[in-house]
This record gives sequence, structure tokens and C-alpha cells, in this order.
Amino acid sequence: MKEKTVTLNTSSSDAERKMLSDAGYADPAIKYYLEKKYMGHIENADQISEKIGSCGDTMKVYLKIDDNTIIEDVRYEITGCAGAISAAMAAVDLVKGKTLDEALLINDGHVFKALENIPEKKHHCIQLAVKTLHKGIEEFKTRQTV
Repeated sequence: MKEKTVTLNTSSSDAERKMLSDAGYADPAIKYYLEKKYMGHIENADQISEKIGSCGDTMKVYLKIDDNTIIEDVRYEITGCAGAISAAMAAVDLVKGKTLDEALLINDGHVFKALENIPEKKHHCIQLAVKTLHKGIEEFKTRQTV
């Protein structure tokens, strides 16, 4: 009897998408993670701040501020999981074009709503993304008043 070989034609992103979905990530969260459109750094950033989460994930946020009031651009460098990356990417979408004070009003609930769902064990990732962003804004504002 001859063995039959089956070849699956599944791209790695399709496999990753399925794995994330099976783990409890909603489609928007999966898209943020796979696209990673705000990952990286900003040359000549107006502020760079870093925070380490309770789980050991590390986030560095880069802020470009227009006229010292409007968030023109944000980028994150992240050593962490899919929850951390998707939360940070969603946070950027929520604050780009906003004033610094408006951005400080963004909270965990806003980011969770943008993601629609991530596993409960990953909710601390949302907190880390928001706290890192707020830290960057606060540090920028403090430097402007000195």
C-alpha cells in the first residue's frame, strides 16, 4: 500500500491568524498584530520613553509632536507577545492627530474596544501599551515646562 502525501497550501500568516483566533483574539486585534504598521522608531523623535510590564514585555514609545501640542506620529519598539503588539498598534490609531491632553484621556477600555477582544490573560498588555504612551506624553510635557 502506497502512502498518500497531502500538501497544505497555507501561508504562514493564515496559520498565524488561525492560531490567534483560536486563542481568543478578535479580527481587529489579529490585523493589528500581523500588520504591525506602527512598529519601529522615529528619527528625531520629540520624546522616547520606555516601560517594562509585569510580565517582562518591554515597550519603547517614540513620539513626534507638532507645535508641542498635536501628536503627529507614534511608533513602538516592542519585545513582547501578540497581545502587547496589537494593543500598542491600536493605541496609536486612537491618539494620532489628537492633542496631548486628549491622548492622556485614552484608557484601557478604549484600546480594548478597538481590539474587540484579546484573551483575558493578555489584558495587562493593554495596560502596558496605555501606560507607556501616557509616560511618554507626561515626560514630554514635563520637559516643555522646565
